[in-house]
Amino acid sequence: MQTTLNARVSPPQHAARWCLRQIGLHPHDADAGRIRIAGARALCIATSHGVLDVGVPTGVFASERTVPYYAFADAGLAVDVASIRGGNVPVDPLSLKAALRTPEDDRMLADEQLRAKLIASLPIADIDFSGYDLVYLAGGWGAAFDFGQSDVLARRIGDAYAAGRIIGGICHGPLGLLRARRPDGELVVRGRRLTAVTDRQVQQLGIALTPLHPETALRGAGALFESRTHHARDFFANHFVADGDLITGQNQNAGPMVARLMLQRLEDKRSLPRSTH
Repeated sequence: MQTTLNARVSPPQHAARWCLRQIGLHPHDADAGRIRIAGARALCIATSHGVLDVGVPTGVFASERTVPYYAFADAGLAVDVASIRGGNVPVDPLSLKAALRTPEDDRMLADEQLRAKLIASLPIADIDFSGYDLVYLAGGWGAAFDFGQSDVLARRIGDAYAAGRIIGGICHGPLGLLRARRPDGELVVRGRRLTAVTDRQVQQLGIALTPLHPETALRGAGALFESRTHHARDFFANHFVADGDLITGQNQNAGPMVARLMLQRLEDKRSLPRSTH
């Protein structure tokens, strides 16, 4: 399989990454530890929407998919990749610029197995989410166009929740929780602590044309929304929330933490005879 981007990073690009990390982009997880879980499965879901505006491509933000994917895979889980419609997953080209990429993005560019999964992602309509231990919702601007609008995703997330599966997401990914319902008919997010990309960050980035803004939409559904601000711009802020089996992150910076918390939650649940969600 031919690659279209070079996974190598030049010294100037490494220097740019270091500077951005000092500001707050893609921080290391200070609490990261080695977790190994045999026989578990994870499902990583991405948008199928690849157009932000006329002539402006978008999609999933690369690190919001790659960082959790490799965290799960390196922990020993079998990881499948899905999208709303299946097939090729669109990627926001900005997120693949060398200075903005993570080491996991570099790894993906040289990983033929993952690249093949992204080109032929599974359609969510064909998947039983309850067959997975972890269900993860990647963000990016594309998810604002199809995650919260998908009846199929809402039903599948509701099924996973009812089955006691651990559900996570970051940035626009938590829009996939928006319309999911519990077995009693109540919205999954009502009364639950969570986070996602904020209205303030949307305003700062100047992209207000998307049909759904996560903070507004999730608050409107009754979620107990949390977030943090950053002294420069909220693109560099980081916040993550664990509320039982729902684990969410504010933006791309929370990927390592959300993945780690999901794995820890699974490890804890496997050590107990029963667990609530």
